[in-house]
Amino acid sequence: MLEIDHAEGIYFHTADGRKYIDLVSGVSVSNLGHAHPAVINAVKSQADKHLHCMVYGEFIQSPQAGYAGWLADHLPAELDNVYYVNSGSEAIEGAMKLARRFTGRPDIVAFEKAYHGSTSGALSILGDNKFRSGFLPLLPGIRHGTFNDPDGLDLITEKTAAVVAEPIQAEAGIIEPENEFLSLLRRKCNETGTLLILDEIQTGFGRTGKLFAFEHYGIVPDILCLAKSFGGGMPLGAFVSSNNIMKTLTFDPPLGHITTFGGHPVSCAAGLAAQEFIEQNGLIEHGKEMGEMYRDLMRHESILNVRGKGLFLAVVMNERAVMEILMKKIFDKGIIVDQFLFCNNAFRIAPPLVITEDEVRLSAGLLLEAIEESLI
Repeated sequence: MLEIDHAEGIYFHTADGRKYIDLVSGVSVSNLGHAHPAVINAVKSQADKHLHCMVYGEFIQSPQAGYAGWLADHLPAELDNVYYVNSGSEAIEGAMKLARRFTGRPDIVAFEKAYHGSTSGALSILGDNKFRSGFLPLLPGIRHGTFNDPDGLDLITEKTAAVVAEPIQAEAGIIEPENEFLSLLRRKCNETGTLLILDEIQTGFGRTGKLFAFEHYGIVPDILCLAKSFGGGMPLGAFVSSNNIMKTLTFDPPLGHITTFGGHPVSCAAGLAAQEFIEQNGLIEHGKEMGEMYRDLMRHESILNVRGKGLFLAVVMNERAVMEILMKKIFDKGIIVDQFLFCNNAFRIAPPLVITEDEVRLSAGLLLEAIEESLI
């Protein structure tokens, strides 16, 4: 267990004077790394003006309006309404609630080995029986298909309010869609009048080499869920949809969804500052290039594959690797990585997008040393 004293760039500094390279980014939160001046200055500037003013939506607050405008400018035209919340789980809850309200339908389809959060609604669609079993009964009307299995799309019917999917499955071990699976999913939703909800909570804001991962696959969701790096290191989430869909939360009852702290002005200021810095300094393309460097460098007889896009990678190990031993060796080298919830033979590489070429080489070299030592 680490006691963090301070953090800067891609490094953690502990209370006892040790230094660690962060290759997890708080699970895709810290895209600009730690203590980035752009974010810190935005937080301080907004804190000098005001903090929380009123339950979200009651007053116009410029940090919320400005960030929503930036987001609308960078999304397809039909995704023009932003509802701020505090976290990814809340974004998923709001999206599920919106889909059922808009369609009037009861059922939701999700996928095995998908993680969408730990609140009751999000847990209901989480794709693992073990995680769900201790909290039954959960929401009714939930069915789970298999990601990348077109036959499973038959679960989607005229009773299905929404399908919730990650464009790239994260906790399954960075599983990309294959054989036009997302296009087939989009088509099936169109045919049945089902809303497509995409969970970009881990994959958004440049993590995969594009601003949003769905851009790789030529589809557009009906509802988009955001969090993690959305806040630039501060707590912030959102679900985004069209005005036509979102307005159903404004009547019968008029306050169809309420949050006190959603869109906190300091979080919105931090998030917008982070995205503008990433955009203005070419960090999405830089992150893509650094991901390719890791792919080139992470070569070892015990590595089966390096999956993923950009700086959203899974290093998949063969049967010679004892993951518990390997993870300890990596930690002892001063590297922070983690494993996936639903994939026991891989570890994550998802450093801040600001990582340099020298830092990629250093960390990759230490990872390879740890792999080699773990096999002795």
